[in-house]
Amino acid sequence: MALSQRLELRQGQGLVLTPQLQQAIKLLQLSNLELEEFVETELERNPLLTRDEREGDREALRADAPAPAPEMAAADQMGAREAQSDLDAPADDVFADASPDDLASGENSEAAAWSRVGSGGGGAEPFGSFAPEDRPRGATLAEHVTAQLALAGLVGPRRAIAQVLIDAVDEGGYLRADLSEISERLGAPLAMAEEVLAVLQGFDPTGVFARDVAECLKLQLIERGRFDEPAAALISRLDLLARHDLGALRKVCGVSEGRLGEMIAELRSLTPRPGAAFGGEPAPTLIPDVFVREAPGGAWRVELNTETLPRVLVDRRYHAQISAAARREKETSFVSECLASANWLVKSLDQRARTILKVAGEIVRQQDAFLAYGVEHLRPLNLKTVADAIGMHESTVSRATSNKYMATPRGVFEMKFFFTFAIPATGGGEAHSAESVRHKIRQLIDGEGAADQVHSDDAIVDILKEAGVDIARRTVAKYRDAMRIPSSVERKRRLAM
Repeated sequence: MALSQRLELRQGQGLVLTPQLQQAIKLLQLSNLELEEFVETELERNPLLTRDEREGDREALRADAPAPAPEMAAADQMGAREAQSDLDAPADDVFADASPDDLASGENSEAAAWSRVGSGGGGAEPFGSFAPEDRPRGATLAEHVTAQLALAGLVGPRRAIAQVLIDAVDEGGYLRADLSEISERLGAPLAMAEEVLAVLQGFDPTGVFARDVAECLKLQLIERGRFDEPAAALISRLDLLARHDLGALRKVCGVSEGRLGEMIAELRSLTPRPGAAFGGEPAPTLIPDVFVREAPGGAWRVELNTETLPRVLVDRRYHAQISAAARREKETSFVSECLASANWLVKSLDQRARTILKVAGEIVRQQDAFLAYGVEHLRPLNLKTVADAIGMHESTVSRATSNKYMATPRGVFEMKFFFTFAIPATGGGEAHSAESVRHKIRQLIDGEGAADQVHSDDAIVDILKEAGVDIARRTVAKYRDAMRIPSSVERKRRLAM
């Protein structure tokens, strides 16, 4: 077969990410602190950019003027249009056709209100695995325990409580918040909060999540298998140990002098500050990106925190002056590039704010029951549900919720906090939250009164399917293990004794 050269013309479609579009995508996923740093760099680099210090505009953004709910559009338009490369394109098309698409859809207000009524989503968001040896060097204590949370089997309200408790741990590893106040704020039973705390106190390092020194030492002794009545008495009277009143300690503990010395030596080998071994800088002050407030009539009002929004302007007057003074082609080109870059940054910042507001508004609409009634009413929700509801791509919603925080009447939460695991229902019904299914499993097992009434995992699956829960046997076993409930064989043996 002879080789030959020829010209061939083909037509095709492809996604082109211009540098400006890449910048817009990058801005969307930045936190408010990272965004402020980026804008400061641009202000120093671009002479045509200036900070907007007008207080009147900021006050206008805080106004409580009503705004319509965003129009719901389910169609995904990714790849439907060519990538936008024109620097003067309308703001609504900034993210067209990249992974983030149709980010604004004409939403012009800075606040939106929705009723308490909303439909739940479905689907699962799997968690990654954790191994202590994989902990990055210099990781903070919060990062270390958060990595273990993925394997703790906590879902739904219990996982939400766990995240709040992790935020309340200081650098020494101690829980510095009142558990009853947290449960009241989240609308959860105190017993549930105590159950979650017991799980977290089993995390590495041993002693973390203790509420005082005595509890920290107790957890470490339990882990060593050395916690008995004399040890409990010793820990309860650390004041006598501090005064070196060994005679009183012997009476309290009821042990000999030699045994007391061994107990004190073991106590001194423990770590009173389990979190001190972890590195990392102190966490910065948490500033919410979005405020959620209850409006008259039972609606929820979602507003952007204008203090976290860098506001910049293009100095047209200065541009006219330096353009008139430019004589060489290099100078003219530099001025044009600066103007184009400044225009694009202003549009990108505005688009970022609108996108975050739109995503936050849909999250509030989906999770309004949590805001009204507490953590037990968190609905199953995933990225796709929110993306379909507001006509964006899942990756856009992921970027818009990454490192963004929402201040609600129940506390400040990361936006990803509201995405919860779901279990499908039989017959195509509404999905069940994983927490409600776990509760059903616990109720079934608690109701076992005799050895012949013990339910195997297969029997639990059949009972749940009759109740409309489509669940696999391995999922039941996983939930049972996470709740530290023994197998049916072990339960039968215990009931028979």
